[in-house]
Amino acid sequence: MKYFLIFWAVGLIGFSQANESFNKANQLYNSGNYQKAASKYMSIIAADQHSSALYYNLANCHYKLNEIALSIFYYEKALLLNPDDKDIATNLGFAQKMTIDSIQKIPENRLSKLFNQTLNSLSIDGWAVRSVGLSCLFVLLFMCYFLSYSESKKRAFFVSSNLILLLLISSLCLLFKKDSIDRSVRTAIVFAKEIEAKLEPNFRAETSFTLHEGTKVMVIENYGADWSKIKLQNGETGWIANSELKEL
Repeated sequence: MKYFLIFWAVGLIGFSQANESFNKANQLYNSGNYQKAASKYMSIIAADQHSSALYYNLANCHYKLNEIALSIFYYEKALLLNPDDKDIATNLGFAQKMTIDSIQKIPENRLSKLFNQTLNSLSIDGWAVRSVGLSCLFVLLFMCYFLSYSESKKRAFFVSSNLILLLLISSLCLLFKKDSIDRSVRTAIVFAKEIEAKLEPNFRAETSFTLHEGTKVMVIENYGADWSKIKLQNGETGWIANSELKEL
């Protein structure tokens, strides 16, 4: 019990200090001192404190400093922690408009587009909460069916519970699919002003395409510690030196 209290007290002090630093960083930002504010936010991250608000404010600093790649990187980090925040998504959109590369997504058929829109309408936590809610509702309806003496009510509760069960199964499938995709997909931001993606993990290899800072790519393979194979939204692939990328 004594050690638990010590651990709790240390944690409380650390949280208090981080909160104080966060407020000081906000004051620096509001006064227009974006460089010092960014340094203060980074010191909080270095102390292993993370939140969507912290990354969002840090991204705002880099945006004000015209450091586009860094601003996009931290907006994306903030969005990972809080996918439903419209302010983060809006500011990320503003930063992305300042990038050079314009990469079109591969066209989707209607069924695939509808599925992806449904899948991405909620985060993993959102699908988990919906699944738990549907589970509780199914149990409640099944209990009503089991305890009801009226044939008409039994029929209504039976049909309703089966519909909810189908929705629950669908929700669980989408939850596991979303979790699987989020775990397997590795995204990164290009930090080089301009970089040539190669057909092979070699600087002397033929160039596949050219990218510029701030572009978001998908990392699909690594070659040692020096190279990553990336994929663009249009399906093109190439190799880029790891030193020019920063994974989210």
